[in-house]
Amino acid sequence: MTDKAVSEMSFEEAMAELEQVVGKLERGDVPLEASITLYERGAALKKRCEDKLKEAEEKVAAITLDGDGQPLGTTPVEGQ
Repeated sequence: MTDKAVSEMSFEEAMAELEQVVGKLERGDVPLEASITLYERGAALKKRCEDKLKEAEEKVAAITLDGDGQPLGTTPVEGQ
């Protein structure tokens, strides 16, 4: 695990750490207080991954294609 702020993580970083958190919680060898902290971190990491995926989906959806499947251009995504 890293001390990096979840809000600064890329999708890949957040996913990798989330997998580590889940692994530790599944093993069950973490004290209760540490488990709570891990669970909270895991919830934040999950939300970060969901947010980054939604961003990517919106960017892909903003690409318009012509009849041949060729990009015509993009339209700005709200907030960009």
